[in-house]
Amino acid sequence: MILSTTHWPSPAKLNLFLYITGRRANGYHELQTLFQFVEFGDNLSITAHDQSNEITITPEIPGVATQDNLIWKAATALQEFHQQENSPESSSRVLGADISLEKVLPMGGGIGGGSSNAATVLVALNYLWQLKLSDDQLAEIGLKLGADVPVFVRGNAAFAEGVGEQLQPANPDEKWYLVVKPQVSIATVDIFTHSELTRNTPKRALSTLLEEEYVNDCEKIVRMLYPEVDKQLSWLLQYAPSRLTGTGSCVFAEFNSKKEAESVLGKLPDTVSAFIAKGRNTSPLKETLAEYQSAHPQSI
Repeated sequence: MILSTTHWPSPAKLNLFLYITGRRANGYHELQTLFQFVEFGDNLSITAHDQSNEITITPEIPGVATQDNLIWKAATALQEFHQQENSPESSSRVLGADISLEKVLPMGGGIGGGSSNAATVLVALNYLWQLKLSDDQLAEIGLKLGADVPVFVRGNAAFAEGVGEQLQPANPDEKWYLVVKPQVSIATVDIFTHSELTRNTPKRALSTLLEEEYVNDCEKIVRMLYPEVDKQLSWLLQYAPSRLTGTGSCVFAEFNSKKEAESVLGKLPDTVSAFIAKGRNTSPLKETLAEYQSAHPQSI
């Protein structure tokens, strides 16, 4: 077990496109979406310890009980998996951790903040506790926490199908993005349960989708329900191709250069929350793990 304090990125993601292709009997939606990471996100400082199995998280997130925090859920799920999959002698190891979160990503923005936090905890603690679980095992644990967690665990831009759990590596262009967060938070359930949501977009091959104009099937509903999102997206469309990510409320415009993105950012009023980031097909989390493994090869 590595006991020193370590630092881990928890990057945002964008859904470059999102199509709803059907609805299962259990209410879950079938989809096709293209995930790409961006070089911007939360940061977690994690110290593993062997004094107790306690997981501490600081600071507290207002309005979120510890037991409801995805960071805590991820850490305890990893503890439980280890206990269930190993012999009594091995499973009795003490696995504790102190986790500090520097929260940058907005909640309810559709850029994966909570799912990314959970994935970072799974990847980091698997390394720090030296559990040596595979990406497949971590992704399986993560899927129970949220549909987007596996893509963050695996750390590669991906084309997702099913309910988001069927992942195929992809390499979309790594463009520059201006991401804008209107002053609203959107609950995914409100969008996916809306009677007017498109649920019958035909399934297509990734090669076909990459050559067509990217669309988000949730965008129409979000723009209808949230005038702030509609207004911001209409403004961005004056300057560049722009879309909703996930179920919102963040919207993004894509550019070929940072300079172009900065030019449009400069036109935004100071009251609007926004950031510029480069698209990344390899997650900064995956790169950080490789750096730690290189520095401590005996713990791989």
